[in-house]
Amino acid sequence: MKLVVVSAGLSVPSSTRLLGDRLAAAVERQAPDRAEIQVVELRDLAVEIAHHFTNGFPGRKLAAALDAVTEADGLIVVTPVFSASYSGLFKSFFDVLDKDALAGKPVLIAATGGTARHSLVLEYALRPLFAHLRAVVVPTGVYAASEDWGAEGLPERIERAAGELAALLTVRSGARPSPSEEDRPAPVEVADFTVVPFAEQLAALRSAG
Repeated sequence: MKLVVVSAGLSVPSSTRLLGDRLAAAVERQAPDRAEIQVVELRDLAVEIAHHFTNGFPGRKLAAALDAVTEADGLIVVTPVFSASYSGLFKSFFDVLDKDALAGKPVLIAATGGTARHSLVLEYALRPLFAHLRAVVVPTGVYAASEDWGAEGLPERIERAAGELAALLTVRSGARPSPSEEDRPAPVEVADFTVVPFAEQLAALRSAG
């Protein structure tokens, strides 16, 4: 089971990356199968993303990141809040991703910000974006304001959201394969029958009457 964390944090260290790491660790604890976790740091891809917009071709690092996201069984996406929405770098990465790459893929959305007043960014910005990309977004999003770190509530939200993603990953990885030829039921044989034209049926009824 492959889980990819997409972090749009810009600073080092980054609270956005920290939130992504905590969510990934919580999913790993709750998933029944061992998760292979890969982190995509978008700040390292900023130049290649910009070049992709101008020349239409991803650089080596960007191509590897796009492949990782496409091949993942599930995603954790975390962005800092800029101007009451997700960051431009975050949106640009998903703009260059193939439009069908996230179809049916479980995604946990999360964000960080300086104030709790921006917590609704999860619902009016991130959730519509990933719904448009046809991802399966878990019900619980996680927002962490500056005052949330070390306070009550954030660990519980992380565990709840991680549990929802772990459940979706389990269902996805445990999907039953299509039946083999031996498992398929035998075709039902239909007895031979004769089609009688309607005119002949009508004539027979008249003569019988």
